[in-house]
Amino acid sequence: MLEDLPPFMTVEQAAEVLQLGRSKTYELTVEWECTSGASGLPFVRFGTQKRIPRAALVRIIESTLDRPPAA
Repeated sequence: MLEDLPPFMTVEQAAEVLQLGRSKTYELTVEWECTSGASGLPFVRFGTQKRIPRAALVRIIESTLDRPPAA
């Protein structure tokens, strides 16, 4: 399924993949920017537009699956 996604997605498209709301997904991009990439959702800018790389979503999903659930 992830291979079928475009290489760069709008925040709205990424939100749909992650099953999050648009506002929460934007919030995660702001977090990534404010923490210099320590946490949040990575993105690139094309002019004034934020785009979420498909590779970033794959890494997030894979790292989530590798961690045990929080207590």
